[in-house]
Amino acid sequence: MKATIWHNPKCGTSRKTLAILEETPGVEVEVVEYLKTPPSAEKLAQLYKDAGITPQAGLRTRGTDAIERGLPEASDADVLAAMSAEPILIERPLVETDKGVRLCRPQEKVAEIL
Repeated sequence: MKATIWHNPKCGTSRKTLAILEETPGVEVEVVEYLKTPPSAEKLAQLYKDAGITPQAGLRTRGTDAIERGLPEASDADVLAAMSAEPILIERPLVETDKGVRLCRPQEKVAEIL
């Protein structure tokens, strides 16, 4: 099974999720450091749709100016455009497999798609 993780190596939850993926037999992990290689607004929209959450639910507010900018109440398109332009606004980690997508907070949520 292939698993893609949108990863921030400075984030403890992201590192723990990556470790779970790497320790799971039969999982081929693709790591995307999303701060260096941000996903497009279209890819983010697909990930959130597949995860069953709104873009606002995938918005990182801690350590960002998202609240001051009114992003939690903004339209999906505005949130996705902001995330694509400034990937620090993306809550991490996102993991995608053939079984679905999860925002893995806490990291144990990754088990739902393995």
